[in-house]
Amino acid sequence: MSGNLTLVLRAYRLLWSVAAPFAPLLLARRLKRGKENGARLDERRGDGRTMRPPGALVWLHAASVGELASALPLIARIAKRAVNVLVTTGTVTSSELAEQRLPQGVVHQFLPLDAPRFMRRFLDRWQPDLALFVESDLWPNMMIETSRRNVPMILINGRLSDNSFQRWRYLPKTIGNLLRRFDLCLAGTPADAMRLSELGAPRVLTSGNLKLDVPPPPADPAKLAELSAAIFGRPVIAATSTHAGEDALIVEAHSRLRPNFPGLLTVIAPRHPERGAAVAEIAQGAGLTAALRSRGELPSDATDIYVADTMGELGLIYRLAPVVFVGGSLVRHGGQNPIEPAKLGAAILHGPHVWNFADIYQALDQARGAEPVLDEDRLTAALAAMLADRQACARSAAAARQTVDALGGALERTLQSLDPYLMDLLLPQRSRQGEAHA
Repeated sequence: MSGNLTLVLRAYRLLWSVAAPFAPLLLARRLKRGKENGARLDERRGDGRTMRPPGALVWLHAASVGELASALPLIARIAKRAVNVLVTTGTVTSSELAEQRLPQGVVHQFLPLDAPRFMRRFLDRWQPDLALFVESDLWPNMMIETSRRNVPMILINGRLSDNSFQRWRYLPKTIGNLLRRFDLCLAGTPADAMRLSELGAPRVLTSGNLKLDVPPPPADPAKLAELSAAIFGRPVIAATSTHAGEDALIVEAHSRLRPNFPGLLTVIAPRHPERGAAVAEIAQGAGLTAALRSRGELPSDATDIYVADTMGELGLIYRLAPVVFVGGSLVRHGGQNPIEPAKLGAAILHGPHVWNFADIYQALDQARGAEPVLDEDRLTAALAAMLADRQACARSAAAARQTVDALGGALERTLQSLDPYLMDLLLPQRSRQGEAHA
């Protein structure tokens, strides 16, 4: 299927084989840093307490919160087809999302560390009939061990940034060896499809971005009413999914805007909630009053910066803030997801570094549903313009919503491509059921 392993892949497998006995030390260190669930460490070694259900099983792997959120509608549709679904992720935050939003009956496990023995143990335990990997979290031993069992593998919502593409071009045989193991690659954009094909993927289709078909993030009605009452009548701006280096810029923008917009409240939701206290310290260092949602605090009339350092509550913010700066874009991270605020009626601002969602940001910018800001001065000016002209802000928000709605359809195209594989799983089950009733 994929030829002999390259020297790089053989070296990688050897290193992980040597490192496997030291896994408890690695996991203990990660646990101390809050990056593991202490009650489920056995899953990271391919074990687990959950038993495999009888019948056909589809395994879907999504790296973290964003990838899992994009795949939730697909998971729900597959689960309705009378097949078992196993979902793996690699982060604590994604496991929390899985617990909240996976359909009943769908099993979640942590992906094992990428040591050959752990992957073999995992595959022995779960025996998947079909493997779906979301976006770009492609661990070599995961792929090698799965393909050696002749399990069909499909890349879903495939993404490959230009930076990653250029790096992989230095190891064409290695990436080609891995990509040739896929039966099918469903790419998010034509550019992704072209890069995957050039690197050796044998069968590539452009299905579109699943994130565009995800419903808007939910909001607890009681919490929404409570927070809405707390900020009633105040001008509000928000910065979401911010990364280190951006929070100080948002705080400085607030300080400059406050004289012209009395009562201004700025909501900052850091990408990693554990940074909440650090964000509050930045605000306090600028002479501003901060409150943290993780401590159960609501913004008072004296609050300048409200730090929303909790998981799963962006739906609250997007429903309350008419204009949102989407983070990861003023620093060289590649930009975070603008689709959710667009679907919930927010005008969008973003920095220049948005290659993770390049096509979507380009469409939003062209439709004037989003506005790029290159630095702190332009961010402050754009926020001031939105606060001063509510009608212009509303027009931008409407354009954003219309744009993302028009770009949808990836879910149905993905399901159409998966249909033959799912039918292959269901036909043996139906044959056995027919024999039992004969």
